[in-house]
Amino acid sequence: MQRAALFSGGDAQMAAGDLGELLVPYMPTIRVPKSGDRVYKTECAFSYDSPDSEGGLYVCMNTFLGFGREHIERHYRKTGQCVYLHLKRHVIEKVPGASGGALPKRRNAKLFLDLETNGDLNSDDFEYEDEAKLVIFPDHYEISLPNIEELPALVTIACDALLSAKSPYRKQDPDSWEEELQASKHAKTLVQLDNGVRIPPSGWKCSKCDLRENLWLNLTDGSVLCGKWFFDGSGGNGHAVEHYKETGYPLAVKLGTITPDGADVYSFDEEEPVLDPHIAKHLAHFGIDMLQMQVTENGLRDNDIKPRVSEWEVIQEAGVKLKPMYGPGYTGMKNLGNSCYLNAVMQAIFSIPEFQRAYVGNLPRIFDYSPLDPTQDFNTQMAKLGHGLLSGQYSKPPMKSELIEQVMKEEHKPQHNGISPRMFKAFISKGHPEFSSNRQQDAQEFFLHLINLVERNPVGSENPSDVFRFLVEERTQCCQSRKVRYTERVDYIMQLPVAMEAATNKDELIAYELKRREAEAARRPPPELVRAKIPFSACLQAFSEPNNVEDFWSSALQAKSAGVKTSRFASFPEYLVVQIKKFTFGLDWIPKKLDVSVDMPDFLDISHLRARGLQPGEEELPDIAPPIIIPDDPKALDIDESSVMQLAEMGFPLEACRKAVYYTGNLGAEVAFNWIVAHMEEPDFAEPLVIPAFGEVASSGAAAFGAVGLDNQPPEEMVAIVISMGFQRNLAIQALKATNNNLERAMEWIFSHPELEEESEPALDMMNMENNANANILAETGSEGPRIKDGSGRYELFGFISHMGTSTMSGHYVCHLKKEGRWVIYNDLRVCASERPPKDLGYIYFYHRIPS
Repeated sequence: MQRAALFSGGDAQMAAGDLGELLVPYMPTIRVPKSGDRVYKTECAFSYDSPDSEGGLYVCMNTFLGFGREHIERHYRKTGQCVYLHLKRHVIEKVPGASGGALPKRRNAKLFLDLETNGDLNSDDFEYEDEAKLVIFPDHYEISLPNIEELPALVTIACDALLSAKSPYRKQDPDSWEEELQASKHAKTLVQLDNGVRIPPSGWKCSKCDLRENLWLNLTDGSVLCGKWFFDGSGGNGHAVEHYKETGYPLAVKLGTITPDGADVYSFDEEEPVLDPHIAKHLAHFGIDMLQMQVTENGLRDNDIKPRVSEWEVIQEAGVKLKPMYGPGYTGMKNLGNSCYLNAVMQAIFSIPEFQRAYVGNLPRIFDYSPLDPTQDFNTQMAKLGHGLLSGQYSKPPMKSELIEQVMKEEHKPQHNGISPRMFKAFISKGHPEFSSNRQQDAQEFFLHLINLVERNPVGSENPSDVFRFLVEERTQCCQSRKVRYTERVDYIMQLPVAMEAATNKDELIAYELKRREAEAARRPPPELVRAKIPFSACLQAFSEPNNVEDFWSSALQAKSAGVKTSRFASFPEYLVVQIKKFTFGLDWIPKKLDVSVDMPDFLDISHLRARGLQPGEEELPDIAPPIIIPDDPKALDIDESSVMQLAEMGFPLEACRKAVYYTGNLGAEVAFNWIVAHMEEPDFAEPLVIPAFGEVASSGAAAFGAVGLDNQPPEEMVAIVISMGFQRNLAIQALKATNNNLERAMEWIFSHPELEEESEPALDMMNMENNANANILAETGSEGPRIKDGSGRYELFGFISHMGTSTMSGHYVCHLKKEGRWVIYNDLRVCASERPPKDLGYIYFYHRIPS
């Protein structure tokens, strides 16, 4: 057995018996992975190095963390751990057989069963060979594996357990995104019937019933049939399953999910969603070119092909040959299964210099001071992601064909095309009911979730999220008394309504709708899409107009009255994020999208929306709180659905909005919003509302009125109501404790103890730190006021995120960014120079302030 210096290449002979003696001093530090231990054998904690990388991956035999060559020394110095398992995957040329063909040869086949393969290689000529060694630091002694006879039993058991450990991103919850899809056992050997079936690009219908949604294409015979409840929970008559039982044809792909990056595939035989590594070939059999999102000449005739007007084609710039971009800032991100919303947002975030400086600029310090488990540290994972996107290390142009041939004869060195943000997504979504799932999410909600985490994890003297922060002045007026109230709040996104009534092509829209209905009745393919054209000026005008306030309680009248609210900018941010509110709720409470075209400007001036404060002649509403009405039976309280809808349109989960309205006693959307502010980081925030029986205590921050919390703490709902009336948190808690959580008596107690309000100032900050650690950033204020970067209201567009699909619950996200004077499209792993950036179809826009 050899002992070699890993980096110097020296070697020496060592007797078999000496191996055990060499490892004796380190035996107490070598652990056997137990159930529940996470073994990171596919990805470095600080970089995107893997066993595929040139230097391989080192896995600590004590912590089971993985490290690339550049970062292993840091872990050794910090922890003193000396024994690591070095994993390396080689790609080698197959040995030719006597007949001239290649003989399949694979060694150590079981080492990395869950390691991804390089799809660019020709599997007929090349194969993978996996290598494992024990490496002892600091002298870099190597012990090749397997070496069962010479090694101590504990070391052999530990190595075997580590090599056979499952991915750390797997969970028991089948709905979790971390339960990675596995390749179907049928994919490689799938037989496809040569029956001449060709699938059109639209107008699908189940061949056994009239359903036109939740349709599945059987990849054996091309049958289009409706699904059941499996895979995505949508309804159907189960004809796809029946067809499988009759024929045994195992694989089907869901129509409408096919993109250049893949599709949703289900295996009836394996009874679970699966990966089909050969999906492009299988779809091409039926005339579907997934790379271009269109049917080729094998399918429809040339005169049948319609112009590209669907948002899927326009946004992804299908049909246009796009030039791939490589190098720093042009690194793609792998779609982990409905994670395109994360990819799009993070590409935009790390195009901003303040975020680049905060995380990549401080990378050495962040890494050096990271905790012992860097996989669970927000700043470490942000710095890792930023470096992966900006370094160019994982975005290298392919080598020339001559070089490839020379390299292949010796050893193939695979190119890193993009990064896989598994570790980042696992951490950033931990504990969140939506982002930790495998379902598609709203990019706007994720953006706010990310900003919340940035706020709670400071990386230096300045917080990079300050570039988005601005103050909103809200002017509320009682229509009867004409008196007003001015309030300010912090926000990060300007939400613009879609002014459908201002569409400039109304006649075309009416004609299209008539043709669409006729085609649907006659079961013909739908006509060419006509999209509503909305002037941006109309959306801006709709934003600036007063909105009715539902259930407005006028302190001037001491009663409910009609009220209107107007929003203005009390400050302008450095970077303005504009969301076009395309998503609405249908009668079935399912989010739906308005397919519209808005002529977004490259240069934007919103200086006229600057707030002016209380004007001469205006009289303020009295600072009197509304009466609190608590029902005797909590189940008797009806939920005000209009308030629920107002909150849901702000982007909050529907169930959370229902709870907010319920637990604030139907006092209106404004009071319910304060409840959301205080509870949005709780684990059950988006869980369905469970109304407790009378006298019971609800769980997880949803206590019924009158219930007493742990340690005699008043229920958060009652505290939030008192705070929403303008009182400080510690004063609210004191009052509720003193009155046995009786809201009406608590208000009387506060008014009878005015001296306590002044005395409570010093204790307020400490109580906020202890009790409000997870408070929503949307309502954050500090003793010195909120941090803002006010300036001019003139901006220039530098990026936008577009959504394709019918709702936030499905579809695909793509990001366009303007870099070095030209537009670039970031479509998961594909990064290309944009030829036709669809600026009119975006969902979230990013503007940078123009210096004065």
